[in-house]
Amino acid sequence: MEVEQDARVLTPDDAPPDVIISPDTRRAQRIPPGQSRTRKWPVLDASGTPPVDLATWRLSLGGLVAKPTSFDWASFTALPRVRVFADFHCVTRWSRLGNVWEGVSTRELVDRAGGVSPEAKYVLVRGYDSGWTTNLPLADFLAEDALVAISHDGRPLDADHGGPARLIVPLLYAWKSAKWISAIEFLDRDRAGFWERNGYHMHGDPWKEERFGW
Repeated sequence: MEVEQDARVLTPDDAPPDVIISPDTRRAQRIPPGQSRTRKWPVLDASGTPPVDLATWRLSLGGLVAKPTSFDWASFTALPRVRVFADFHCVTRWSRLGNVWEGVSTRELVDRAGGVSPEAKYVLVRGYDSGWTTNLPLADFLAEDALVAISHDGRPLDADHGGPARLIVPLLYAWKSAKWISAIEFLDRDRAGFWERNGYHMHGDPWKEERFGW
């Protein structure tokens, strides 16, 4: 169920204790160029909400990692968790401020795979929705505030918003935060994902308005 935010914008001072504070939430102006705030949470995706069965759900890490690793739902949800206070910027020009995400940090996942090789510079993330993919630099993927989230503002992620688990990388536009995440591949070179092959920017920094093109 979608819950509309209060009119007041939550600040890092409002965040619960022991929460990682996304650096962008400390900006004096938190809405990037060309964006406007929404108190709702619009639903957008490329091909509709896929059916995801927790009994068969898997998240795999492969490519340039020390040991390719796969988690089922029980082993994934048994991993140590973090909470992150972050803003969420959609390339379609809306921003939802002051979200609290809970899940497994991307750094924890990489540690479980024994680390990445020195050649690894990028990741390609896959979703359960018709083989959907997106790409991002390894440094952004491993930011302190990046995680694979299973809850949002204290509620389990619903299917339309990427549940049971989605990537959250707050410093990039939200299309980089893949819904219904299924696999992470570590690469030595950048490889365009679905929207990137269709004209979106290879990086996607909202503060630089990296919406389209390379």
